[in-house]
Amino acid sequence: MNILIVEDEEIAAKKLIKTLAAVDPLATVVGITGSIWETVAWLRANGSGQPLAPDLILMDIELADGQSFQIFNEIEVDCMVIFTTSYDEYAIKAFKVNSVDYLLKPIQTEELEAALAKFRRLTSQPKAARTERMFHVETLLQEIQQTFRPKDYRQRFLVTYANKLITVDTQQIAYFFSDNKMNQFRTVDGRKITVDYTLDELETMLDPKLFFRINRSFLVSVASVEQIQPYFGNRLSLQLKPHIDKEVIVSREKLTPFKDWMGK
Repeated sequence: MNILIVEDEEIAAKKLIKTLAAVDPLATVVGITGSIWETVAWLRANGSGQPLAPDLILMDIELADGQSFQIFNEIEVDCMVIFTTSYDEYAIKAFKVNSVDYLLKPIQTEELEAALAKFRRLTSQPKAARTERMFHVETLLQEIQQTFRPKDYRQRFLVTYANKLITVDTQQIAYFFSDNKMNQFRTVDGRKITVDYTLDELETMLDPKLFFRINRSFLVSVASVEQIQPYFGNRLSLQLKPHIDKEVIVSREKLTPFKDWMGK
């Protein structure tokens, strides 16, 4: 089985090759591309009938020069695709419903193994069934491009401070927290300001690359995390800047995603 890997992070591509070798030693990685246009050029040079023509593509959704869906607008892809992504978007569940698989990074061995098994089942179908399935895939891609367009996150907040209305840029906010049933944020210069949104609402407004909900009471920016220490009960204790006179604990269920978020 010939496999093309479309991945713009070298480390991620190497890990994927290693995982592939463990899952299916007979699989051959015939190429690695890291951008939309590199992939289009590679596929044009290695189309159906060529020695390196892929049977399957493992394709990251977010590439350095845009979303990989653009590839399908530039060239007809006549082999099956398994998408990979770091974003656990609810809409991506549609891939499974429509018999197109996806893998959430970091890719686990058993998940890749299941995806390849699914690929083999689909390719064993009669040609007519496979052709009909590819039509559904193209329709799905057109719909889901809308979902994966970059989201516009909140850039500023209009708030009351010192009896005046002021705007505060999101990049000036260190963290949000709940205090005595009020929701507030602390700016990087130390101001404490009340905000008229719940933490649940704020979580959907803010860029998840920059802000993370560590527990029910705190939503912190990556720049505000000054120190991380082990805490009992398999949790973590954070020291934030500016300092806050409260315990700031990463809940047990948030531990792994928090570590992943801090390491990106």
